[in-house]
Amino acid sequence: MTSASPTSSGSEALPIAGDDKWAPDSWRRFPALQQPEYPDAVALAEVEARLARNPPLVFPGETQRLKASLAAAGRGEAFVLQGGDCAETFEDFSSTSVEATFRLLIAQVIAMSYLSGLPIVKIGRIAGQFAKPRSALMEKTADGLEIPSFRGDIIHSSDPDEAARVPDPERLVRAYSQSAASLNMLRALAKSTSAMSEWTDLISTLGGPAQRDLVERIEDALSFVSACGVAVEGNAAFREPEFYTSHEALLLPFEQALTRRVTTPSTRGSSSNVSGGAPSEGWWNTSAHMVWVGERTRQLDHAHVEFLRGISNPIGVKVGPTTEPEYLLQILERLNPMNEEGRIMVIVRMGAEKVWRKLPPLLRAVTAAGKHVVWSCDPMHENTIKTAAGVKTRPVDLILNEMNAFFSVHAAEGTIPGGIHLEMTGLQVTECLGGGENPVSERSLADNYKSACDPRLNGTQALEMAIAVGKRLRERSRA
Repeated sequence: MTSASPTSSGSEALPIAGDDKWAPDSWRRFPALQQPEYPDAVALAEVEARLARNPPLVFPGETQRLKASLAAAGRGEAFVLQGGDCAETFEDFSSTSVEATFRLLIAQVIAMSYLSGLPIVKIGRIAGQFAKPRSALMEKTADGLEIPSFRGDIIHSSDPDEAARVPDPERLVRAYSQSAASLNMLRALAKSTSAMSEWTDLISTLGGPAQRDLVERIEDALSFVSACGVAVEGNAAFREPEFYTSHEALLLPFEQALTRRVTTPSTRGSSSNVSGGAPSEGWWNTSAHMVWVGERTRQLDHAHVEFLRGISNPIGVKVGPTTEPEYLLQILERLNPMNEEGRIMVIVRMGAEKVWRKLPPLLRAVTAAGKHVVWSCDPMHENTIKTAAGVKTRPVDLILNEMNAFFSVHAAEGTIPGGIHLEMTGLQVTECLGGGENPVSERSLADNYKSACDPRLNGTQALEMAIAVGKRLRERSRA
């Protein structure tokens, strides 16, 4: 493995190595952190060539529509819900897990749309979120053996054995196949429900009696719409929700292999009655509709930023409490020199207490520079704690506090909160503490703790979060 990188402070102005000519493989001229060292370079090259011949997982026309929706979110005309697993695994993959994530997102979207009056852009952390950055090269097993840190199923096995941690390029092919299967099911699920009542019932299922009043109000609103002559049942706008995928663009050989050039405007994956139009000429990453760069790999003169600057997809940039305004402006310029709307989502992860002090300078700098971004809140990562028993968890109260602080800071600065980014699952796991309807206690964390990496909100907790976000959006619209 390459050396693990510290989180970039973002305060330094770094020169850009090499010339400015971009190609899908130009990242190979730059330092690449968080990349595995494959023992067989020939086998890796063969797998990369095989993936490059495979069909795209998503089409540029779909991605172009997402970009148009993100532009609307940046203007306050829509809102983004991005969520899913911390890290997908091969072992836990099933139709049940995919459907649970999809159904949870739909339930959240219905609640948020009703409460806010805004279109909600649905982006899953799914069908590609396999690789995970690590702070340390090595970790210790329960027996005290030091082995390479687990970096995700796309690289090696999670088994606590040194031989199992050897990077295997064939796992890239398995990740591609699982992503294709997930996308196939997601697209089928989006078209398989004919009754709007099936979607609203999801809120009752996840929220229980506490959300019954909300469900009844949504049903009354749908009845009113129908009484006004607008067909709800059978209307594609109601029963076929558009769904996009995303993941961290961490494993660069995989991302390069699935990057394709559009030489003429294409109609594949696009529709004449959907805004966004056909994709523009250029290079598009077809592994997902949107990808993001994390704090450990967003150095201006390194490989990840070099790769991302050349693709046409929307790009997320994770920023934490150490990010300086000067650096943020530099990376925005590097990734979006044309200042295109819908191109960049700044995903803020600062912690419930620090967001009050650290976010305003970033908002002011970006606003003063006239940069187009979508501001999204990731209230999960900086609110991770360990219990007295050493169990990694996240208190729901802290997650809610950071989300509320994010909205309050935007209100004070006159800027637009554009999205929420959650690690969650539709399954009733016990990984995050608290929650209103069925709170998870420290003692009950062990009941159903399943995450391969970081703790996730369960279905009930995630729905509660979505309703809280919807209420903040409603307050903003009425201010």
